[in-house]
Amino acid sequence: MIASRSPIVMLACACLALVPALSRADDLDAAIKGLSQDWSHVTYELPKAQQDDAYAALESRGSALISQYPQRAEPRVWQAIILSTHAGEHGGLGALGMAKHARDLLQEAQKIQPDVLNGSIYTTLGSLYYQVPGWPIGFGDKDKARTLLQKALQIDPDGIDPNYFYADFLYKAGDRNGAMEHLKKALAAQPRPGRELADKGRRAQVQKLIDTIAADK
Repeated sequence: MIASRSPIVMLACACLALVPALSRADDLDAAIKGLSQDWSHVTYELPKAQQDDAYAALESRGSALISQYPQRAEPRVWQAIILSTHAGEHGGLGALGMAKHARDLLQEAQKIQPDVLNGSIYTTLGSLYYQVPGWPIGFGDKDKARTLLQKALQIDPDGIDPNYFYADFLYKAGDRNGAMEHLKKALAAQPRPGRELADKGRRAQVQKLIDTIAADK
C-alpha cells in the first residue's frame, strides 16, 4: 500500500514547485526594468549620433526576451516601445518597417494581457496610428489613434504618458485647448518609482509642447 503524504509534506512540495516559476518571473521583472532604464538613457541622454546603434542593441535584447518568455506580454510591449522610438529618430522607409513591427507586437501583446503595464499597449499603439502616414504609404489612422489613446486614459487617467500623447494628438488635430488640458494633467502626474529619468525626459517634452502651443496663437 502507498503511504499517504501528510499535509505539511504536500505543502512543502507545492512550494518547491513554485520556486522555478517565481524565479523566472523575478528574472523577467529585472530584465524589463533594465531594458526600460536603458531605453530612458538612450532616449533622453545619449547624443543623437549614437542613438541608432544603441536602439539596435536594445532591440536585440528585447527580441531575446520575447523568445525566452513567449507567453508574456511585457517583452513585446517594451520591444514595441523601443522600435517605435527608434523609428521616430531614424526616419525614412526603414522607420515604417519598424513601426509596422511595433504595431504587430502590440497586437500580439494585447491578446496575451491587454491591460499589462498600466495601459501601455494602447498608449504606444495609439501614438503609432497618429504619427505613421496613412494609406497608401502606411497604416496611420486618426480615428483609431483617438480611440486607442482614450482607452489608455481610461486605464491610467492621471498618467504622464497617456496624457502627453493624447495632448500631442489633440494639438496636431487642431484642438489646442484640449491639448493644454491634458498637458497640465501630465505635469501633475505622480512620479514613477524607478523611472525617474523617463519622468524627467517626458516632463521636458510636455513643457516643450506647452511652450509651442503658447507661441502658436
